[in-house]
Amino acid sequence: MLKSSVTISSFICLVILAGHLKSIAEKETTFLTVAAGERDRRETVVSFNSPKGSKPGSYLLRDESGKAIPLQIDARGQATFVLPELKSGATKKYELVSAPAGSASGGVRLVREKEKISIDIAGRKAFTYQGEGELPRDDIKPIFKRGGYIHPVYTPSGRIVSDDYPPNHVHHHGIWFAWTKTRFEEREPDFWNMGTGSGTVEFVALDETWSGPVDAGFRSRHRYVDLVGGGAKTALNEVWEVIAYNVGKGAKPYLMFDLISIQECATQNPLILPKYHYGGMAFRGHRNWDGKDNSIFLTSEAKDRANGNETRARWCHINGRIDGEPAGLTMFSHPGNFRAPQPVRIHPTEPYFTFAPSQMGEWQIAPGSQYTSRYRYLVTDGPPDTVELERIWSDYAQPPVVTISAK
Repeated sequence: MLKSSVTISSFICLVILAGHLKSIAEKETTFLTVAAGERDRRETVVSFNSPKGSKPGSYLLRDESGKAIPLQIDARGQATFVLPELKSGATKKYELVSAPAGSASGGVRLVREKEKISIDIAGRKAFTYQGEGELPRDDIKPIFKRGGYIHPVYTPSGRIVSDDYPPNHVHHHGIWFAWTKTRFEEREPDFWNMGTGSGTVEFVALDETWSGPVDAGFRSRHRYVDLVGGGAKTALNEVWEVIAYNVGKGAKPYLMFDLISIQECATQNPLILPKYHYGGMAFRGHRNWDGKDNSIFLTSEAKDRANGNETRARWCHINGRIDGEPAGLTMFSHPGNFRAPQPVRIHPTEPYFTFAPSQMGEWQIAPGSQYTSRYRYLVTDGPPDTVELERIWSDYAQPPVVTISAK
């Protein structure tokens, strides 16, 4: 009887061992092939749907020479890495491997303090997201209080290029989104000019935050509240996804991040947006830049402050002196955006601009649909470099193509 039990036990062990060896033999190795396309690539952010079965976390991409670069997979299965360099027309193959313990340190770091988010890239301050927000001065009326915007925004050298609650336009807030002329249920709330008391934009919640070797970011929620007649009814719900990337380490440093806004109707009634010259995704520049001669503008179509207002552009750059040195910010409007290339509002004397699709005529955000808009931000020291801005635009508009294979 004992001999029989031993024999059965040995047989079971052999079956388990055989299954384990078969599993090892059948385990696939995943490869990524990156195609540069028609442009030279350098420090290019590449995102794609991760291989089936991949878990969120940090990985490495190892090339044929054995050199490895970090890859990051988020909770939704989006994989992102920074392609160091690849010539036009070329391809490069990588093997996806596990990252050793501790290799995910450094990179892009997010720090949360209640409803405020601060992000630094490779140890350099990048920007702060103001959730609830707060009034910075006693002379500002409570009606102007709002949250859900980005300020301050820093250059690589640490200079602040944005402004918040400027004295002549206290409703301007660094990087912010607001609609101006609207119709909602036969009322006309103004979510931009908050001093009218007809509308406001409120922070709702921070839903997710993350840090990593490739990127860091967050997802937050806002609401557009109709206040006409003393009531308070939400017209739009909005989600922001903001992602900062571990790039800009070359001879001309820069800081770069993306902002995606997703807006949906909060009721069964649309938000109608009549033709108007401003309203949308906006930027307010440093207070030192106020005044016609204290800042310059440049668009992708080589337009400036004098002739760029209400023209369509792929990107818009603003620049001025801070501590005696030039610094600037560029906003790139994604080619998939509504009415792209979107028209831009450039103020004739103040340091602000906005991409304003309503300039092209009336439209609406309808119930049951999403209005999604995407923008990329580049923050730099020094004067604008058109060649570099076009390189960043190309990477954003037509990124490299990734093909996944296994064997």
